[in-house]
Amino acid sequence: MSEKIREVMTGRLVTAAPQLSVAQAARRMRDEDIGDVLVVDDGRLKGVVTDRDLVVRVLAEGKEPEDTTVADVCSEATVTIGPDDDVDKAVELMRTHALRRLPVVEQDRPVGIVSLGDLAMDRDSTSALADISAAAPNA
Repeated sequence: MSEKIREVMTGRLVTAAPQLSVAQAARRMRDEDIGDVLVVDDGRLKGVVTDRDLVVRVLAEGKEPEDTTVADVCSEATVTIGPDDDVDKAVELMRTHALRRLPVVEQDRPVGIVSLGDLAMDRDSTSALADISAAAPNA
């Protein structure tokens, strides 16, 4: 039997309303030691904003972080996976779409997220990527 996404996903989500400033989102990422925030409106997943989005779409463009909202810069969550899908499907989706993180949804509502690091630790806990993913964060 194939392993299911719910067995490897992270269920503790950090979400943001679309009107949250990117400065506030960046602080949440720092405080939670994560690289993404799920943008949720009325409980439904609308997009994902990553630390890279903040650099490329805000800082590099000269936008003001306190005045720019996560809705202004997030990537739409067009690629998602369900908690009962096979892990192999996540690997294929991430490979095909060049994703590092994949939101896990049920009826458009986020229930988790699976990252490249989650899959690396699950598939080969002795790999370099798994070691890096399991390491304590830089302070």
